[in-house]
Amino acid sequence: MELGDYLPVLIQILLAVGIGVGILAVSHIFGQKARHGKIKDSPYECGLAAEASGKTSYSVKFYVTAMLFILFDVDVVFLIPWTLTHRELAAAGIPILGPMLFFTGILVAGLVYELKSGALEWDS
Repeated sequence: MELGDYLPVLIQILLAVGIGVGILAVSHIFGQKARHGKIKDSPYECGLAAEASGKTSYSVKFYVTAMLFILFDVDVVFLIPWTLTHRELAAAGIPILGPMLFFTGILVAGLVYELKSGALEWDS
């Protein structure tokens, strides 16, 4: 391979870094700045000062459910490209259903464990 083959990748990396640095520079130049002791980014709603502190605490159950959702969502997202890329192997008679069923079985076993342990129940 020649060095010229990597030119599109280099251009993309330079564009990504340039756009990131540009956005940070524009935000720094035109963003709000604290001047003379004034409160920067103070909460403002309907012309009245906010009464609450704005810091809301969430239950640990919320975070556990969110992490479990992300875990299963990412695993299912891997199944779709897997089926599309291995379609040719299945058509050629190469057994690919076994590993896919094993992977799905692990997901189902994890879901059954979560249901039995009560990880998805909000009331407890």
